[in-house]
Amino acid sequence: MAHLLHLDSSINGDRSVSRKLSARAAQAWRAAHPDGTVTYRDLGANPVPHLDPLAWEARITPSSEHTAAHLEAAQIGAELAAEVLAADTVLLGLPLYNYGAPSSVKAWVDRLIASAGDDPSVLGTGRELLVLASRGGGYGEGTPRHGWDHAEGWLPHGLSLTGLEPRFITAEFTMADVNPGLAEFRPHAEESLAAAEREIDSLWTPANATR
Repeated sequence: MAHLLHLDSSINGDRSVSRKLSARAAQAWRAAHPDGTVTYRDLGANPVPHLDPLAWEARITPSSEHTAAHLEAAQIGAELAAEVLAADTVLLGLPLYNYGAPSSVKAWVDRLIASAGDDPSVLGTGRELLVLASRGGGYGEGTPRHGWDHAEGWLPHGLSLTGLEPRFITAEFTMADVNPGLAEFRPHAEESLAAAEREIDSLWTPANATR
């Protein structure tokens, strides 16, 4: 049975574009896998603890020497790794905060790697990672802040040990409606969002369309 792991990381609740995109993708996945199951984790509302010295010590200490404190410190990472291993597809809603990924996503990555055993690459075996990203502005080639989006650049590198290879679907200029300084980019924002939605809608074929 197909299984989806759906992750959000925005702190903006219903105002979040990345949440709306990830919800749309999850809905499309369910339509294509009506018998599938879903695990949902909200890293924005309930962030996992950042990697601490004891959890890292558990990572580099042979399991035969683990203390009760080591096991407790590594438990959250083991749960996160188990969620990934159980999934065929992982969806991650990823906003851009101060030109980088939310710290909750960095904590999720660090915990995954610290708890995946001697070969973290097993996390990427046989599963896809789709990243539904949003940017308040525009950071593409030719823009004044080209290269300032450090979330999309970092995530593939941060996850490289896991074998997970993220595919990005991105909507940009999402702040155009609320930031007067970006008002001229509102048409571009609308088209960028529509293009992201079209790409999401083409990801999977609904089950009833194949009958």
